[in-house]
Amino acid sequence: RSINLTVNPLTNPEGGVRGGLVVLEDISREKRMKNTMYRYLTPRVAEQVMALGEDALMVGERKEVTVLFSDIRGYTTLTENLGAAEVVSLLNQYFETMVEAVFNHEGTLDKFIGDALMAVFGAPLPLTENHAWKAVQAALEMRQRLEEFNQRRVIQEQPKIHIGIGISSGEVVSGNIGSHKRMDYTVIGDGVNLSSRLEAITKEYGCDIIISEFTYQLCRDRIWVRELDKIRVKGKHQAVNIYELIGDRATPLDATTHEFLSFYHAGRNAYLNRNFESAIVYFEAAKRIQPLDQVVDIHLERARNYLKQSLPNSWDGVWTMMNK
Repeated sequence: RSINLTVNPLTNPEGGVRGGLVVLEDISREKRMKNTMYRYLTPRVAEQVMALGEDALMVGERKEVTVLFSDIRGYTTLTENLGAAEVVSLLNQYFETMVEAVFNHEGTLDKFIGDALMAVFGAPLPLTENHAWKAVQAALEMRQRLEEFNQRRVIQEQPKIHIGIGISSGEVVSGNIGSHKRMDYTVIGDGVNLSSRLEAITKEYGCDIIISEFTYQLCRDRIWVRELDKIRVKGKHQAVNIYELIGDRATPLDATTHEFLSFYHAGRNAYLNRNFESAIVYFEAAKRIQPLDQVVDIHLERARNYLKQSLPNSWDGVWTMMNK
């Protein structure tokens, strides 16, 4: 076994050394592996992976998982007047509470990317419950934790933090990836890329959490959502339906939100059926309830523009995103 050996001299009151204290510290490969895994896995999952052996992570596997990306909105503006120590302190406090939400729902912390966080649900070990539902629960808890985090910032007369979260489910390749000097457990694939794109467009749609149709289909009976759009992300041919995650169905919608969604969904149906005049009427009714809703504004602008155009027969309501 590999060990660190430290000898601390013991002195007597009159001076001089009267003996030594020998400290042996286990730095075996097993302990190093365990310490590494504890940084991105809950202790229970880390112990299970340890039982399988390190080689279990070295072999690439195809798995069905759900991937979550989150990012701080306006990070540059938020931190431009902060010193280096203050930036580090802010990020550490923020990540501390966000990672706790991920771990509470059996997620794996994949990596930090600047002010962004990537988490995976369903790898390296499969979950006993629906991995999409676990990711959605984690996102909802992140929303709640951010609200509490911001309440403390307001008391300290500091600006609030806003985040965007993108979630998608699908097949990925998982395993330890890197060089012989440094390897990290991660997942790669279209599901990862789509989650990242969804996180990026939360700002465009004015929503804090957007999920793909693949995640929605896996837990649709448990969540309140609003269909936002059918989009084609840059570099992909297949269009995908995207949804705003409103909440858990365990909490009923209030009357105002219910009325707003009724008008919005009626407008969305008319829009997809090319009945743009009716769509405008419904969206304007929704706007009177929530005047600042960006998604309603997006659909009103598109519908008014389409009234002036002659659309091709192939028009299917898909919106192509020009930016990544």
